Amino acid sequence: MQDNPVNKLFEKRVSWLADSGPEDDIAISSRIRLARNLCDLPFPSNASTEHLDSSTAAVLLAVEKLKIFKKFYEIDMSKLSALDRQVLLERRLISREFYAKKQNTALIMTDDEICAIMINEEDHLRMQAILSGLRLGEVWKIIDRMDDRLSTELPFAFDVNLGYLTSCPTNVGTGIRASVMLHLPGLVLCEQINAVIQAVNKLGLAVRGIFGEGTESLGNLFQISNQSTLGETEVQIIDRLESVIRQIINHEKNSRQKLLHNRREFLMNHIGRAFGILRHSYIVSSEETLNSLSALRLGVDMGMFSSVDIHTVNELFVTVQPGHLQKYAGKEIDPSERDIFRATLIRERLKSSEKK
Repeated sequence: MQDNPVNKLFEKRVSWLADSGPEDDIAISSRIRLARNLCDLPFPSNASTEHLDSSTAAVLLAVEKLKIFKKFYEIDMSKLSALDRQVLLERRLISREFYAKKQNTALIMTDDEICAIMINEEDHLRMQAILSGLRLGEVWKIIDRMDDRLSTELPFAFDVNLGYLTSCPTNVGTGIRASVMLHLPGLVLCEQINAVIQAVNKLGLAVRGIFGEGTESLGNLFQISNQSTLGETEVQIIDRLESVIRQIINHEKNSRQKLLHNRREFLMNHIGRAFGILRHSYIVSSEETLNSLSALRLGVDMGMFSSVDIHTVNELFVTVQPGHLQKYAGKEIDPSERDIFRATLIRERLKSSEKK
């Protein structure tokens, strides 16, 4: 295994926050995960240490033999500190479940962070691809090609009637989880977000927070994903999700225009106060930061700021998270110290952005 590459992540921007994809003012990122298991080994929940070591070795060997990625890292998760695992979670390279597992797990991650494979999470393989903006079609091509190539070396557990077999029954079939992260401050401010969430749920889709199932939608960031994986093809699932996403995007755009024309002072006050908090605070919590960044990003996207760099605002959504803050500080710091350091970092980043 190679040296810890987590430190190298800080040398580059988070790829899915590139602000360079279609509908990127509202659609932050598109991600697809595929769950796969090896047919000749027990699933991770029932596997022995020897079985887990065997699945890890088989996946690593297949990736290296097939040369699927030009440049990638193999990470033994047991050798990472809790802080390094937190950084990977905040960059959406691993799941919360994978973060909690410390033994017999490994991560394969491409240098550009677009592709990753969690080995021995809930299933033997959890493959993912992620791109900025609304690009589900492109993401599907990337991960479908990865899946096809790996299947030539790895015997995946598959049933002719059910499809791919997974640890959780909700993933049986295609094993696909497609999601789009949306920034929806307009719908929240117009108090329409609950109606949208209810409508989405009725369509068989799930709405989750920034880090997936069971997390809050801080910063007005919502992940919309499919729930069913059986009875439809992958393309049908993706097309249905994208159709709903485009409708939500249109509703968000309409909400922003209504706020601008009918409640302009309210909107300007909301954005101006948020900018003041970020630009001048000396102590700021994670929750207040994310909600203020949401308002600032709304102002930038609506052309209300000429001196604030959208890339800096986007990056701050990740860099203010506890793991990243402590990495920047070079040591573990308690929550109260993090609130002070967070405020300092934000002031410096926004001041630097204004000079560009």
